[in-house]
Amino acid sequence: MSTHLPAPIQVRELLTELLGRDVELSPGAPLAPGPATPATIASYVDDSLQLAALVVCDLPLSAHAGAAIGLVPPDQALAAIADGALTDALAENLYEVLNIAAAMFNVDGAPHVRLHALAPAGGPIDPQLMARALTLGRREDAALTISGYGAGRLSIVLV
Repeated sequence: MSTHLPAPIQVRELLTELLGRDVELSPGAPLAPGPATPATIASYVDDSLQLAALVVCDLPLSAHAGAAIGLVPPDQALAAIADGALTDALAENLYEVLNIAAAMFNVDGAPHVRLHALAPAGGPIDPQLMARALTLGRREDAALTISGYGAGRLSIVLV
């Protein structure tokens, strides 16, 4: 059994329902987080605590999604993007989004997966997670636009 790779429509439907806003999704290039391109990395583990998947959100998507779920004004997301890091409030809100996103991995016949940790954009990120985020293979890469907030990029990487 291997971890389920969510289809793009699952990602769009989950975010649309969760954020209560229209979310547009289109194929995107793989994210390459680094010092010049801060990103949030959420790590998901199976029941034996083995790393199963990563969800990587660039700083703009991290800020917009964190603001949208908390009904934080969009200008606060733009300020975080300009500052190069999420505020604590936006990071906490994004944690909730990515915690619920674990449901996308949990389908019949696949191992149970849950959110283990979140490294918010603009903070320190384990170099091993950064390397795994760049893994080619079973992954989905997308560009998203959250209505009323803004656009960003997301990668789902199975490890």
